[in-house]
Amino acid sequence: MKAGLVYDPIYLEHDTGAHVENSQRLISIMSHLEETGMKEKLISFSPRLASIEEVEMVHAPEYVFRIKGMAENGGGWLDPDTVMCPRSYEVALYAVGGLLSAVEKVMAGEVDSAFALVRPPGHHATCNRAMGFCIFNNVAIAAKFALANFNIERILIVDFDVHHGNGTQEAFYGDPKVLYFSTHQYPFYPGTGWLDETGTGEGEGYTVNFPMAAGWGDEQYLRAFNEVLVPVAKKFQPQLILVSAGFDPHWADDIAMMQMSVTGFAQIAKILKQLAIELCHGHLILTLEGGYNLQVAASGTKAIFDVLLGNTEIVDPLGKAPLTRETVDFEQHLKRVKETHHIED
Repeated sequence: MKAGLVYDPIYLEHDTGAHVENSQRLISIMSHLEETGMKEKLISFSPRLASIEEVEMVHAPEYVFRIKGMAENGGGWLDPDTVMCPRSYEVALYAVGGLLSAVEKVMAGEVDSAFALVRPPGHHATCNRAMGFCIFNNVAIAAKFALANFNIERILIVDFDVHHGNGTQEAFYGDPKVLYFSTHQYPFYPGTGWLDETGTGEGEGYTVNFPMAAGWGDEQYLRAFNEVLVPVAKKFQPQLILVSAGFDPHWADDIAMMQMSVTGFAQIAKILKQLAIELCHGHLILTLEGGYNLQVAASGTKAIFDVLLGNTEIVDPLGKAPLTRETVDFEQHLKRVKETHHIED
């Protein structure tokens, strides 16, 4: 199996200062990949600059113009959580372009799968609003791009960031060509993603939310993936799988209250890889979203690359959560999600 790595030092030029989403995230990940010898096992390729027309497949022209103008005027705060510097507009175009490059390489058969290590992240960005550290919605634009250019009609987007990808959901809420599946802590920022949000019009049933209670960990996540995502995906038959990969559900990440481990992330990656092999010629592309504990982000990224390459030994330096707590009855919750989406046991 050939796995691709998308990265460029330009991503470090989105200068957010002491913000939790800062360039040290990618510095730590890339250092770990080099120190462990993983980087040399991957096929590395550079992102390209996304065109304005490509970005406007998801975002309103006036919004793109506003982001460009703000960068030209020195940057600033787009909302209470999201900041940009003078270089952020160009870097955000390269973040989108990182995903587009990955789509091009995977669909051309140059690699079987790829992980785009980009920033700023994207899954909160809506048509006309920056949110939650995100400027342009990288994964949503990549999905639109793939549908427009590669003779495919069905894309699965999986999001295991600890926050719900409200922007991605919004982009495809009425679209039966894109199935969006998300696990996320609930209630939590941004407040969306309850299980009754299932799509609208022709897109009804093509949004599958699995809100997770604080304190749940590997066991609950893996059951959500195996018992909900797997049957839904097999019914949908995607021709490409895109993944918003956030490492912030880890028990050592202080931004939230979930209890996953690096081993858990690797097990999720195995499920996604197997689905890709069975359903869409192995075509699997991940992009970095959240994850703010530097050791977790680094070791989690390497673990996913290990899975993509078929390595069986996963290194988990932090181990299992010291304490997991089932604050909500998981069995009843799982039953409600299955009933919502007509999944039979």
